[in-house]
Amino acid sequence: MAVAKIIEIISGSKKSFDDAMKQGIARVNDSVTEVTGAWIQDQKVVVSKGKVVEYRVTMKVTFLVKASAKKASSKK
Repeated sequence: MAVAKIIEIISGSKKSFDDAMKQGIARVNDSVTEVTGAWIQDQKVVVSKGKVVEYRVTMKVTFLVKASAKKASSKK
């Protein structure tokens, strides 16, 4: 049986919303394996002196939870 977990992250980029999303997923992949999807919950921009200086996305990222070796062996 597969079990998934969802975490919420905020990621930013000076280039675009697309880049902010890609950087966020890349960062999650540094610490979590088995990422299966993401939902962009919100987008916003940071404005300074009338210009967009950063694009930010709030995402819910889904990943599979691995069974621990102890629990996996107790099911045999």
